[in-house]
Amino acid sequence: MTPEERLAELGLTLPEVVTPLASYVPAVRSGNYVYTSGQIPMVDGKLVATGKVGAEVSPEEARELARTCALNALAAVGSVIGDLSGIVRIVKVVGFVASDPAFSGQPQVVNGASELLAEVLGEAGKHARSAVGVAVLPLDAPVEVELIAEVG
Repeated sequence: MTPEERLAELGLTLPEVVTPLASYVPAVRSGNYVYTSGQIPMVDGKLVATGKVGAEVSPEEARELARTCALNALAAVGSVIGDLSGIVRIVKVVGFVASDPAFSGQPQVVNGASELLAEVLGEAGKHARSAVGVAVLPLDAPVEVELIAEVG
């Protein structure tokens, strides 16, 4: 089953690549690797939530937002390689969580992204990862995800 077929099975479609907010590109290929820029939870050109996790945004909502970020990151990879079947492995994921000072559940939030990648790519979606709490993200987004993919 292709990654696109798995997405369909999950009731998801690969979105259009999110338009950059500043002077950068969504993804760059260097050799056998694609590096994505940080992806925030944009759907149809709109940020779907704002605020700090643990305050205005619940951890459960943030976990779903991290899934959206991962889906946007896959779209960015696809824009460079054409077909998600070209992904050999997701090597690394970095998740940033705009956190209330008392919130320390960043790993559980970023699990949303990690789990989506494993659901779509199987073993190739399992990766090394960092989950970092930050004071603020672009546009007051609650979550941002970037990844490095090895491609064929």
